[in-house]
Amino acid sequence: MSEPVDDAPRRVLFLCTGNSARSIMAEAYMNAKGAPRWRAYSAGSKPTGSPNPLAIDTLSAYGTPAENPRSKSWDEFAAAEAPVMDVVVTVCDNAAGEVCPIWPMRVAKPPRKLHWSFPDPAAASGSEAEKRAAFAAVFADIRARIDDFLASDAAPPR
Repeated sequence: MSEPVDDAPRRVLFLCTGNSARSIMAEAYMNAKGAPRWRAYSAGSKPTGSPNPLAIDTLSAYGTPAENPRSKSWDEFAAAEAPVMDVVVTVCDNAAGEVCPIWPMRVAKPPRKLHWSFPDPAAASGSEAEKRAAFAAVFADIRARIDDFLASDAAPPR
């Protein structure tokens, strides 16, 4: 697969372990806020198989559309037919410490790698209100980080 043409959106992949909360929320927010310049994806090293319902509820509560979110393996993005990524962002400390899949060298320049550490809202305990507050707090941090990223035009040149 060749590199996208210059007017094509740049691509970012958000990675975490379960691909059920943080990376799902980051993907949805980046697609809402970064379009048409950016196209976001998400994946996990050990996907849970489905998005966390509180992640989807949080996106909805803040008016952020999520286009058919699904929990998927990062292996999908290492396949030959996968879209070429410009940036790969780990959003949890576990995923940052794991050995990432070998990205096929279909382009001259590998993706830029970033790490943004967010606590896992799915691990929150307590009442339903406390769990929802944990998701809202993490989503606020994700929004702020993505807003800063977009404002700084941190994209690598093509």
